[in-house]
Amino acid sequence: MDEQKETLQRIVSTLASKNDEIHNFIDMLNHTIRNVQVNSSTAISELDEEFDGLYSVLDEMKGTMANAIQQEEARKIQALQDQLSQCSNALESSEELLELAAQSLDVKDPVEFLKAARQIKDRVTMASAFRISLKPKVSDSMTHLMVDFAVERRMLQAVKFLPVPKAPEIDLAACLVADNCITVSWRMPEEDSRIDHFVLEYRKTNVDGLPRVKDEERWERIDYIKATEYTLSGLKFDTKYMNVRVQACNKAVAGEYSDPVTLETKAFVFGLDSTSSHLNLKVEDTYVEWDPTGGKGQEKIKGKENKSRSGAPSPKRTSVSTRSSPRGSRDHFTGESYTVLGDTAVESGQNYWEVRAQKDCKSYSVGVTYRNLGKFDQLGKTNSSWCIHINNWLQTTFSAKHNNKTKTLDIPVPDRIGVYCDFDGGQLTFYNANSKELLHTFKTKFTQPLLPAFMIWCGGLTVSTGLQVPSAVKTLQKNENGLSGSTSSLNNIA
Repeated sequence: MDEQKETLQRIVSTLASKNDEIHNFIDMLNHTIRNVQVNSSTAISELDEEFDGLYSVLDEMKGTMANAIQQEEARKIQALQDQLSQCSNALESSEELLELAAQSLDVKDPVEFLKAARQIKDRVTMASAFRISLKPKVSDSMTHLMVDFAVERRMLQAVKFLPVPKAPEIDLAACLVADNCITVSWRMPEEDSRIDHFVLEYRKTNVDGLPRVKDEERWERIDYIKATEYTLSGLKFDTKYMNVRVQACNKAVAGEYSDPVTLETKAFVFGLDSTSSHLNLKVEDTYVEWDPTGGKGQEKIKGKENKSRSGAPSPKRTSVSTRSSPRGSRDHFTGESYTVLGDTAVESGQNYWEVRAQKDCKSYSVGVTYRNLGKFDQLGKTNSSWCIHINNWLQTTFSAKHNNKTKTLDIPVPDRIGVYCDFDGGQLTFYNANSKELLHTFKTKFTQPLLPAFMIWCGGLTVSTGLQVPSAVKTLQKNENGLSGSTSSLNNIA
């Protein structure tokens, strides 16, 4: 009996669950019915509105065309009435002249007769009856204002509900990725005059193709695009690829999305490595700022730790007590090496990033270095680091530095510096990031991976990464190699 009771309880539970499921489904059906009724009413209202608009257009066209016929009628009648008036006047004058000529025939005096005959002859020569045209100026035909709406009638009879637009096709060959912009071009598989606008969606990914994880990245949306091409500008390429897709919309409904395409977004992305930066530098992602209290604060903390550990043997440095990274751990820069490095190395290819200094920045350097830069070493003073240095203390100096040698740059200091590093080509070039004017070029053979490097004293630097090599820089690289700007005499010192 217990077993039967347990079975019956399971049946009751199953039935109750099924009943809840059916109740929920009934609620959903009722909700759907209400939605169908509401949407049908909306559709009928919009249908009435469209037909009312069509009737209005037809009435307006009918009025305009009827007015044109009436104006033509008035013009022709006026022309004919003017001609009729001229003919009536000519006839009246001709009849008067005829009567005068008949009376002249009865004149007996030869002199008077000759005089009368001459007068009549002169008047006949000038008579309007012989000058007017006896052909109507206008015809009575109005066939040039007739209409035939057979074609339009067939078009109206063919009016149907709006079809769902087909999915656009992205023209991959016409898409362009350059200067941190993506231009996407597409076409419809067949002409559709009812398309009102397009929707473009894009998302970042590190997968070549569609993301393997559903909704790995959220789609960003650009709506109400009227053309079949759109340029996404001002992008930060902090992933390897970009997925894009397009959707066509008419007034009523949106169609299916196009097949997504994947565009490669080559760019060098890095942050600033706070684990090895000088203690007087405050580092946050891609911003570094001079902090005169930073080192003192750290020294006080270390002093307290040392006091608390007095009498105990000094522990060996291990991965537990020292922050490590995929690049390997290193000591903080110290002394007068107010340096912070990038957290990602340049190992190949062409790379580009930009640096902007605060206006009140007293001294800073921008460059690259091998990993072996010592914690006391300053940028440009070793044979493994290259940089340009700006000193705004007392007076502004601008120079290029490598292997403890300096070359003064007699050009204005830009507020934004572009750094172009062609690792395989052995070239490090600095540009005015705004005008793309060449500032200085180092040429050498890089034998080890390079880390972006920055020195800052009294002020702050903002680093912009995820940037493609600008088209203007690529053009300059093709057109010059030592022909313009400053090419360092230090270049060949590796």
